[in-house]
Amino acid sequence: MTEKITILHTNDLHSHFENWPKIRRYLIETREELIKDNNSVLIFDLGDSMDRVHPLTEATNGKINVKLMNTVGYDAVTIGNNEGIGNSHEQLDFLYQDANFPVILDNIKNQEDGKRPSWIKTNKIFETKNGTRIGVLACTAPFPATYEMNKWYAEKVGDVLPKLLSTLKSQTDIIILLSHLGIDVDRSLAKHFKEINIILGSHTHHLLKKGELIDGTMICAAGKWGEYIGRVDLECVNQKIVKIKARTVETALLSESNDDNFEINNYQKEGERMLDEQKVAFLTKDYLGMKQVASPLMNMSLESIEKATNTKIAILNGGLFLGDLHQGIISKKDLHRILPHPMRVIRVRLNGYNLWRLIREMEKNRNHLRNLLVKGNGFRGSIFGEILYDGIKYDSLSKNILIHDKMIDLGADYEFATVDNFVYCPFFPTLEIAGQVSYIGNRFLRDIVGDYFGEKFPV
Repeated sequence: MTEKITILHTNDLHSHFENWPKIRRYLIETREELIKDNNSVLIFDLGDSMDRVHPLTEATNGKINVKLMNTVGYDAVTIGNNEGIGNSHEQLDFLYQDANFPVILDNIKNQEDGKRPSWIKTNKIFETKNGTRIGVLACTAPFPATYEMNKWYAEKVGDVLPKLLSTLKSQTDIIILLSHLGIDVDRSLAKHFKEINIILGSHTHHLLKKGELIDGTMICAAGKWGEYIGRVDLECVNQKIVKIKARTVETALLSESNDDNFEINNYQKEGERMLDEQKVAFLTKDYLGMKQVASPLMNMSLESIEKATNTKIAILNGGLFLGDLHQGIISKKDLHRILPHPMRVIRVRLNGYNLWRLIREMEKNRNHLRNLLVKGNGFRGSIFGEILYDGIKYDSLSKNILIHDKMIDLGADYEFATVDNFVYCPFFPTLEIAGQVSYIGNRFLRDIVGDYFGEKFPV
């Protein structure tokens, strides 16, 4: 007996709510039409639905994203790094409290007790009306250091999949992996784990308009920001796949409703309203945040991250600051406007020689970075901008480096504050190779800057 099964999937929306009304309609209406035609339908999301760059996501700690997903009736979702490390441990524990769908995730545990958190379901078996058993498991990119800062333990995919697949293989007819791992990992998994029939991919924002078949495993991906919706159509005979077709639907080509713009604009306005209610400080003067030269705002921010990390040296880049703070009362809306990045502050320990190397790397790249367009790794600005130091002086003629007006001691150890983007970006290899990095996991850069202004200039 022939059975038709359709899988619809979304990924990496990153709170681009301008695409959400069309996506919601497509998922709901397509499922209804397919069910009328006697198809079985499953709908999945692959993570990074939320992104704190949107004010309403920031104001609700991502709960608005879950609320919107509830309106579709997803069969299951998994998390991406924006959910996993873009929230504190407590925020993530409560993120899916009101979800009407299961969160499948097979490679994250609580660091303290080694157990799965209560909001996670480790794999799930769906059964169609014709009795086809579809096993679904999910893994997210296991960034060790950043998960550890929030007391999560991220397991390597290769360590968890063999046992899971061995168990699922005997209990299912089809196995689907919800992957927030990236295209390279997906391709590798397809080659090494023949038990997986379909990999629904995300994380690296890759777009596979017709899928990619590797050794019998169909890899699928729908780009980023809700610009596409993924669809996989299966034909099964006696619970075995005999035909598979993957494709994507371009969201821009879907029909609009008269209410779409009102809905989209309301998300922005409501988020800004909620953030504006949270007052932070009363400024007696303007603090400008110029990108390509030193500025009062940048200087205050250097001081703020020193205080947060208990250090006396700090490094930041001007491109982080997307605007100014003006005289008068400032709120979390103002801080989010100028620092929308999900950027963590870090404390780095280096010996004097490696700090000398790092500063030389920064000085070598300074002119190049001042106007360089930058994307990715959580950066939400445009250009990298000027590199700013506090506690460090560099003499371009002698090449000497002074730490608080004393010649750097190549044999001593130094600690300084900066942001995690400096570790991820490719310009300063010494930082990643030799740095001992500690993350502040419960606050972003904007929170730390805001707290510092609040202490200096209370409302």
